[in-house]
Amino acid sequence: MEFSRNERVGEEIKRTVSEIISKDLKDPRVEGLISVTKVDVTKNLRHAKIYLSIFGDELTKKRAFEAIKNAEGFIRKELAAKIRLKFIPEISLKLDDSIQHGIKIAKLIDEVNNNNVFGDENV
Repeated sequence: MEFSRNERVGEEIKRTVSEIISKDLKDPRVEGLISVTKVDVTKNLRHAKIYLSIFGDELTKKRAFEAIKNAEGFIRKELAAKIRLKFIPEISLKLDDSIQHGIKIAKLIDEVNNNNVFGDENV
């Protein structure tokens, strides 16, 4: 399977931004489990949307995302130092709740299976 240049650049940005957030950001508000779930890069490689998943309660998520959002310039500067591209894309950070949504759906399915809502013991 062959990946396009955009996909390869997106994966490299994903790996590098994840490393920057976990190792280089010193803001105490950045706590909990933070994952870079996806990076969408435009065809001309000038812009990148970086999706973050933050595990924790709502206050923890909000604080961590604000701190990371405030560090966008620092993250882009570090990205430029760690990867070789002719142009480092402008980055925009987005919150990705898909993991929490998946956990919620899995819990609901387990709840339905455990309560045996359908009255069939073989379900």
